[in-house]
Amino acid sequence: MELLASASTETSLLFIELGIAVIGLAILARFATKFGFSAIPLYLLAGLAFGNGGIVPLQFGEEFIRVGAEVGVVLLMFMLGVEYSGKKLVNTLRTGFVAGATDLVLNFAPGAICAYLLAMPPMGALVLGGVTYISSSGVVAKILGESGGTGSRSEGLVVRVLVLEDLAMAVYLPILAVLLSGKGLGEASIAVMVALGTVFVILFCAVRFGNRLSNIISSQNDEVVLLSILGLILLVSGVASKLQVSAAVGAFLVGVATSDTLAERAGRLIAPLRDLFAATFFLFFGLQINPATLPPALPVALLLAAITGLTKVASTWWAARTEGMTNSEGIRAGVTLIPRGEFSIVIAGLGAAVEPRLGPLSAAYVLSLAILGPVLAKYWGVRSKWATKAAA
Repeated sequence: MELLASASTETSLLFIELGIAVIGLAILARFATKFGFSAIPLYLLAGLAFGNGGIVPLQFGEEFIRVGAEVGVVLLMFMLGVEYSGKKLVNTLRTGFVAGATDLVLNFAPGAICAYLLAMPPMGALVLGGVTYISSSGVVAKILGESGGTGSRSEGLVVRVLVLEDLAMAVYLPILAVLLSGKGLGEASIAVMVALGTVFVILFCAVRFGNRLSNIISSQNDEVVLLSILGLILLVSGVASKLQVSAAVGAFLVGVATSDTLAERAGRLIAPLRDLFAATFFLFFGLQINPATLPPALPVALLLAAITGLTKVASTWWAARTEGMTNSEGIRAGVTLIPRGEFSIVIAGLGAAVEPRLGPLSAAYVLSLAILGPVLAKYWGVRSKWATKAAA
């Protein structure tokens, strides 16, 4: 009886804290909406305030935080995939080599060079390069959602770059994990082959059988459609993650597999869940960072953030120019891609055992860009609208 009473008390406290957190997110969203800016920085700062070492620490379980954050990311990526047909995705993979290569070189190099200048071991350079390379799928997807979708050419470019980066992670993460474990290149090659094979199979099924899958899911009952889509998203994401492929890639490809006839309905049904879990993702991300570890790493992190913010804009601008876009469209796409987030933290976590400085440095770096990125994206979006009106 005492054990049951104790468990009931813990559950009650968890519900109370979760309720307070969600109400707090609602207040922050209302505040951001009233003043016309993104709520993402507020969610992140709230996580810092209520996480370990914050002003009023909330005792959420680590597993609860991790799962909530993962669900938020996969739903955001599914919604991006819904906007992206199978033909467009295949065309991106065929024609996006220049954009992908430029993005990789310009944004991986600053992290690797920084690690070298800080006298980190070679594996530290490989890890920090990955941290600075990849944009945050979660933050960028949220920015696109707040801007009203992915209809413009610049927003289409943003999605293409995100896809290329996420697919690059399918190769990078298995190699990194094997090298950090001390295993040979043979095992790394096997891991990469499995990861690439998984991506190919999911992509093939999405393009070849997407319409058939949509017909199976389709129903006059919204509840049936919602549960079918949500179950499929979680199933494919879990299988992809198990096979060393990003869960975000799996969720994105499920969105691609959703036919045009079902896409609008799926978006309408999933959108409320996406908004809930996306908000909790950013909150949970902040909860995992101890504010006390940030000040010592902040000077280097801010310098690295400034450099990689510029390189991300430069690489995306170059990709936009090769596709015949204007300077304004290229810069807008680059600014949208500035935030780093969930992948960078995962990569830093893998390398923490090799170099202890990677954790605080990566946290300060990611947090600064996750806060600054949405603000800059909002500013540039408003600036572009003013310029368009002035030109008219």
